[in-house]
Amino acid sequence: MLIYEVNLTVDGDVATRYSSWLREHVREMLDLNGFEAAVWYVRTDDGDTVPEPDEPTGSRKWTVQYQVRDRQALQTYFDEHAEAMREKGAQQFGGHVTAERRILEQKRLFQGRRKKDTGPV
Repeated sequence: MLIYEVNLTVDGDVATRYSSWLREHVREMLDLNGFEAAVWYVRTDDGDTVPEPDEPTGSRKWTVQYQVRDRQALQTYFDEHAEAMREKGAQQFGGHVTAERRILEQKRLFQGRRKKDTGPV
């Protein structure tokens, strides 16, 4: 499993329209072979601050993480679909949206232990 992550910064004046467009874009991405799920996050770039709710007029920082089945599925996306998918957003929103991308590949999964409830002392 890989995570294909897209970090977006969206100008406030197009945020509502872009939000609608992004929902449809994510659905299109999930129609591609190997793209299994996606999660849309509000992001803060300060690791010590909880994100504030979106302000009505301010710019937005959003992250979309796509869960991709394997390397081949992601490479097929890059080879056959990425340019066209990215161009759709650029045509409509131009310089009002910036995107940075990265890929995460799971190395190891750690799981927490559920502690037994001992009840009242």
